[in-house]
Amino acid sequence: MRSIVQPGPSAPERIQWVEARGRAFSFTLEAGVPLLEAARRGFAAEGFAGGVLNIGGGALGPFAYVMPALSKTGANAAFYSDTFRPAGVTRLKLAAMTLGQRDGAPFFHCHGLWTEADGRIKGGHILPEETVVAEPFAVEAFGIDGAVFTAEPDPETNFRLFGPVCSDANGAKATSRAFALRLRPNQDFANALETFCRERGITRAKLHGGVGSTIGARFANGRIVEPFATELAVRSGLIASGGDGALKADLDVALVDYTGGLAEGRLVRGDNPVLMTMELVLEVLGEGD
Repeated sequence: MRSIVQPGPSAPERIQWVEARGRAFSFTLEAGVPLLEAARRGFAAEGFAGGVLNIGGGALGPFAYVMPALSKTGANAAFYSDTFRPAGVTRLKLAAMTLGQRDGAPFFHCHGLWTEADGRIKGGHILPEETVVAEPFAVEAFGIDGAVFTAEPDPETNFRLFGPVCSDANGAKATSRAFALRLRPNQDFANALETFCRERGITRAKLHGGVGSTIGARFANGRIVEPFATELAVRSGLIASGGDGALKADLDVALVDYTGGLAEGRLVRGDNPVLMTMELVLEVLGEGD
């Protein structure tokens, strides 16, 4: 399997995880409000400090983002481009977001694809500090209680990355057993989730959110993304038993690579290793929750 040498030592535990409780809900982001604050308000209204979002469309402006890029210094295996600030209103096609904390304040990690006002289709990493909701739009959320994604230094990648840590339960109405996860580099996305579920006796789980990067990509329709640095958003994901009884992860994603190439579709199992990170929440299904 493909792999990328990271600048620092690898942690022995390749999946950072916290078991929590959670609940799926939807809400509408308010126009004229910074995207970060609009997301925070939506979760807070349901009693949650954070969680994950899946976005199927929406309007942003002002809007700022970066794309994956090669590292100029060698301090990281890959890096970010300069910041882009397209004029006018940008129309999201899709996005996935992790809402957590950095330096004790709300913060998010969000990847997506969109169409800019001049008609160009782009993708990348949306910047929370400079992005505003231009028109109200609905989102699908999953709030977590008992865990929070927190930005902390990661020696392996030499980035400051979101990872789940335990937090006090705040009494939010949480109806499902859930796991907040961060997959570390150089392990296959699908296989890691399958192994995680199998080791805990989980026979069916739904993926919520899904923000990260892979080393290129291999799709079930035969498409191959060769550029190694991507920004990826999960559109949907399910881990369930296949016809042979073995767990199989079905992962539908969208991504942009460092050359600006875009790709969407279902990933091949066993051939899509994580580049830097992959954040997500697994909701356990079929346990009567």
